[in-house]
Formats: sequence, structure tokens, C-alpha cells
Amino acid sequence: MKEKELIQDFQHSYDNFRQEISKIIIGQEKVIQNVLISIFSGGHCLLVGVPGLAKTLLVQTIAQVLGLNFNRIQFTPDLMPSDILGAEVLDENRQFYFNQGPLFANIILADEINRTPPKTQAALLESMQERSVTVAGQYYQLPSPFFVLATQNPIEQEGTYPLPEAQLDRFMFKLIVN
Repeated sequence: MKEKELIQDFQHSYDNFRQEISKIIIGQEKVIQNVLISIFSGGHCLLVGVPGLAKTLLVQTIAQVLGLNFNRIQFTPDLMPSDILGAEVLDENRQFYFNQGPLFANIILADEINRTPPKTQAALLESMQERSVTVAGQYYQLPSPFFVLATQNPIEQEGTYPLPEAQLDRFMFKLIVN
């Protein structure tokens, strides 16, 4: 195919994706556009806004339209890195095997990322950069494509931890959702 035809095919596919998503998510066209740009260019997004703005529905809809696996991780103050990465588990034959955590999906919704302790934030942000995890000295590749859409509550809300500036660079976009 010629370059022009490839660009036209991509534009047609993009328009179809956006149109299908718009059947479920009403409004938020700019957010949808930026999330799709981020996915297609291999980046991640951070959505900042109060709860109840259909962010979970948006991510579920995008995963469904694109035909990709989706997991939602609710970040809480007691969440440990192994809760998202997975862990080595001893089976009934006294053999260890790796039990994959919810991070092993194509699209991850990291809900309320700033409610979890910094070590768990760091585990997620490292996997976003490396697109892999290391558990018990073993290296595991995350599925491709791998996209994280994280939500962050406004920092004024009680029980939140600010994301360090050095970790915000893992996100292609920081989108404010009103």
C-alpha cells in the first residue's frame, strides 16, 4: 500500500473508533480524542477530576471497541506492589509458579492512583516505562499493546498522595476532566 492509502485507512479506522465510543460516552470529545492519540502513539494518560465522570466507562468502552483485554485496579491506601504485579505462589506440589497480577492486560485503568502509597505508585509507573515487570528475580513482559489510563483525584481531597514530578513524565497527557 502506498503511504497515502495507509494514512487514509488509519483516518477511517480512527473515525470509526471515535464514532463507536461516542455512542456510549456523550460529550468529552477532546478527552476521547487525546486518549485515542495516546493509545495509537504508545503513550499513557492521566485523567484528573472528581469521581463520577464516567472515566471507568470510557476506558471499558475503548477496550471493547478496540477488542483488547481490560483490567481496573482500584488504588487504595493498603494496596501493595505485589497486588498489581503478581507474586510467586507455592502450589500443592511444593513448586513455585508466577501468579500474574491485574497489570497483565492490554488496557489498565489505574483508578485513583494518588490514593495508594508511593511504593505501589512506583511499581505501576516503572512497568509503564519498561513495559515489563521483575518479580522474585524473574523478568515478565507485559502484553502488547499496553496502555495505562490513570485517574487522579484533585489533590485537595483527603487521603491523596501527590504524584512526584519525576513520575508524571510517564504520561503523554494529563487531561483535566470537568
